[in-house]
Amino acid sequence: MVILNKIYTKTGDAGETALGNGARVAKHSMRVNAYGTVDEANATFGLARLHAEGEMDIQLSAIQNDLFDLGADLCRPDMEKDAEAEYPPLRMLSTQVDRLEAEIDAMNDALEPLRSFILPGGSPLAAALHMCRTISRRAERLTVELATMENVNPAAVQYLNRLSDWCFVASRIANNDGKDDVLWVPGANR
Repeated sequence: MVILNKIYTKTGDAGETALGNGARVAKHSMRVNAYGTVDEANATFGLARLHAEGEMDIQLSAIQNDLFDLGADLCRPDMEKDAEAEYPPLRMLSTQVDRLEAEIDAMNDALEPLRSFILPGGSPLAAALHMCRTISRRAERLTVELATMENVNPAAVQYLNRLSDWCFVASRIANNDGKDDVLWVPGANR
């Protein structure tokens, strides 16, 4: 259980922060950039929820919770010491990836195939989901880069990869099942 009784600690005033294992690192470290961008993505999902209802809102809520799990996973670098930890660290699981895939497949079944690239926009929810998509892609790029330097849970990378796909398909659902997608017209303004 988390208890936050004091919000500022002043321990980061010199440009460092603590990871989940207690190690102190620079706030601009690759790991902090990765999980910080996951947090940024989570905030955009919160904005998208302002426009969502029903099943879409339920799915977005689950994603927000997953993104907190993902941040917890990324802030704990020493995966090889998980078994020795006093409390088992929270790690992303393949079942979370599987759930996203099932939701993507279910949403995609309601859509006609694309015959053009689409521009981000349309309904307010679709536009917000495109923001979620692009920030999730940035989080994925940073996490993949981190994985070239340090140990990263493969399920974390897979989740981020599926998440941006989920956002794309969900944006089409939010655009009247794709009927109101804004299509790209190559060279339209030449």
